[in-house]
Amino acid sequence: MADITVRGRLALRAAAAASWASQKAGRGKGSMIGGLIALQIDKTIMDQLGRGRRTVLVTGTNGKSTTTRMTTAALSTLGKVATQADGANMDAGIVAALSAHRGTQLAAIEVDELHLPHVTDSLNPSVAVLLNLSRDQLDRVGEINMIERKLRAGLARHPQTVVIANCDDVLVTSIAYDHPNVVWVAAGSGWSMDATSCPRSGEPIVWEGAHWRSTGTDFERPEPNWWLDGDELVGPDGVRLPLKLALPGRANKGNAAQAVAAAVALGADPAAATTAAGTVREIAGRYRTVQVGEHAARLLLAKNPAGWQEALSMIESDSAGLVIAVNGQVPDGEDLSWLWDVRFEHFEGIQVVAAGERATDLAVRLTYAGVRHTTVPDPLHAIASCPAGRVEVLANYTAFRDLNRDLEERE
Repeated sequence: MADITVRGRLALRAAAAASWASQKAGRGKGSMIGGLIALQIDKTIMDQLGRGRRTVLVTGTNGKSTTTRMTTAALSTLGKVATQADGANMDAGIVAALSAHRGTQLAAIEVDELHLPHVTDSLNPSVAVLLNLSRDQLDRVGEINMIERKLRAGLARHPQTVVIANCDDVLVTSIAYDHPNVVWVAAGSGWSMDATSCPRSGEPIVWEGAHWRSTGTDFERPEPNWWLDGDELVGPDGVRLPLKLALPGRANKGNAAQAVAAAVALGADPAAATTAAGTVREIAGRYRTVQVGEHAARLLLAKNPAGWQEALSMIESDSAGLVIAVNGQVPDGEDLSWLWDVRFEHFEGIQVVAAGERATDLAVRLTYAGVRHTTVPDPLHAIASCPAGRVEVLANYTAFRDLNRDLEERE
C-alpha cells in the first residue's frame, strides 16, 4: 500500500489519540471522533488510505449493512478484509475503518447513498454494489430522482469500476444502464411505489411479470447475469449454487446474490463465496433473539417504507406478540408521514403493541389500517405486556438503538 504523507501520518496519530481518549472516557469506541479529526487535519486522508486496495463499495436505501457483512464474508475467502464493524457509512466512519486495517489489500465498505459519488472519487473502487433506491427520510435525503441522477453522474466518472446492479429495481437500473462494466443481478424488488414512472423520460413503467419497460424511451429490465431460483443461486455459465442463509427474508437472498457477485468479480470462487455469505447471522444486533423475562424477543430494524414492508413480511404468524416501536428523532427523520405508505397487515391472533416516542402517531396509523392494538410507549414495557413466548420487535433507527442500549444495561 502506498505511503501516507507526513500530514496524513499526523492526522492518523491525532485520530488514534482521540479514539483512545474517547474510549477511556466511556464515550464509545471512538472511531467516529477519530475519523472526524483525521479529516479535519488532512482532507485527502481517505484518498491516501484507499490507495493500493481492491475495494468494494456497497450502497442503497436498504440492506447496506447486511450486504456489506455478506460481502466481507465472501471476500474473506481471498484474504483479510477492511470493513466497518458498526455500519458507520459516512466519511468519518469510512476513514476510521480503513485506518484500523492499514495492512489489508481488500476492503468492503458500506456507503450512504448521498456520499457515494465523492467516496467513489476518493477510493476508486474495483466494484460498486447498487442494491435499491427508494424514498428515505425526505427531510434529510430529498427527492429520489435527484439522488438517482447524482449517483449516475458519479459512477460515469469511473468507467473501469465493475457495477453490481439490481436489475429488478428501476432506479438502480437507470443509474447503471449506460455504464460500460455492469454485472446485472435479479435481486428482487418488493417495493415499486417509487418506480411508477421512468426516471429518464417521465413516462409510465409497465410491468409484465418480472420484466419491466419504459413506455417513453429505450429503457427496460436487462437480462440478469445472476438470479435466484428457489434455494439456488444461478450465475454465469450455468453455475448453480445452493444458497442457505442464516438470515430470514426474501430480501436477504437478494443481498447475498449481490454480495457473491461482487466477490466473484474480484476473483473469489463462487461456491466458497456463497457458503461464506450464508454464515452471516447478526448485523449490529439485528435479527438476534434476546430473552426478556418470559419473552424471546427477536429484534428487527426498519428505516423507511420499503424497509418496513420487507420487515413486516418476516413476522412469524404464530408469534405471541408484535411490538412496533417508532421514534421521530433527526436520524430517523422527523417527518413520519411515510407511515401512511406502509401496508400494515391484519395480524390475526397476534397481540400488536404500538411503542416508541411516536407511539401515538403509529397508533393512529394502525387504527386506520384496521389493526387491533394497545399503546405502550416504552419498548421494554411493551414487550412485557405481550403474552409469554416469542415476540417480534420491529423498530426504526433510534428506537432500535435505544432498545439495544436498555437491554445491555439489564445484563
